[in-house]
Amino acid sequence: MKSKSLKGILLATALVFLFSCVTINIYFPEATVKKTADEIVEEVRKPESKEKEKKDISAQSSSFSLVSSAYAQQETEVSSPAIRALKESLKQRFPAIEPFFERGAIGEANDGFIQIRDESALSLKEKADLRNLVKDENADRKNLYAEVAGALNIDPSQIPRIQKIFAESWIKNARSGWWVQEENGQWKKKS
Repeated sequence: MKSKSLKGILLATALVFLFSCVTINIYFPEATVKKTADEIVEEVRKPESKEKEKKDISAQSSSFSLVSSAYAQQETEVSSPAIRALKESLKQRFPAIEPFFERGAIGEANDGFIQIRDESALSLKEKADLRNLVKDENADRKNLYAEVAGALNIDPSQIPRIQKIFAESWIKNARSGWWVQEENGQWKKKS
């Protein structure tokens, strides 16, 4: 009898030990998020003339390369109707935001959003316009990060990681002379 109860105690102890050592590892597809971020940022910031050239070139491609290109895009592109709508909204707003980047009034922050840096040279109307643009831009970016997480089946608790990856892409894509925020929070003009 003692032997059976000792075995039972040992088995229970082993099971408790086993379950206490189990950790939940949440898969995070960092490479896919980075590729998605780079593609979206480049598309949003791309001048209209380059987009037209790309469409003209792809229209002249052979049917084989169109099929293989479509297959490759289907494999790597993260998209949904909501993501496409958000990209379009960001693209449409960019020409209105661009002059504020050029003037140093806003910068790309290290959290994936834009921040107002210096409004001192702006008129009252420009300040109001800028604040509305920044509010709308950041709302679209926040929704974009959540939609990318959903499209990739990433736990919502991982959205800050997505934001950081997008921040790197926004900063990398910023033009020379635009203000960008470093990891330590300091602002600098991109060289």
